Amino acid sequence: LELLAKSFEGVAKTYAIQAGREIRVVVEHEKIDDLVAERLAGEIASKIEEDMEYPGQIKVTVIREVRKISYAK
Repeated sequence: LELLAKSFEGVAKTYAIQAGREIRVVVEHEKIDDLVAERLAGEIASKIEEDMEYPGQIKVTVIREVRKISYAK
C-alpha cells in the first residue's frame, strides 16, 4: 500500500495505519498545491481499487503542510 502511494510524483512519505485500512500521504508542499493534492487523493484511491484486493474500504488522506517560524527577541 505504501509503495503504491510512493510511486506518485511529489509524495514525500507514506504511512499505512489501522491495519491497512487507511493510508496517509505526505506531499512536498513546493511541488504540490492544494488542487493537485485533492486530485492526487482521488488518483491514489483509483490506483488502489485497480491494483489491490481488500475487504471493505481504504481511506486515503493527503497531507500538505507548510510551516513558517519566526522568533521575537
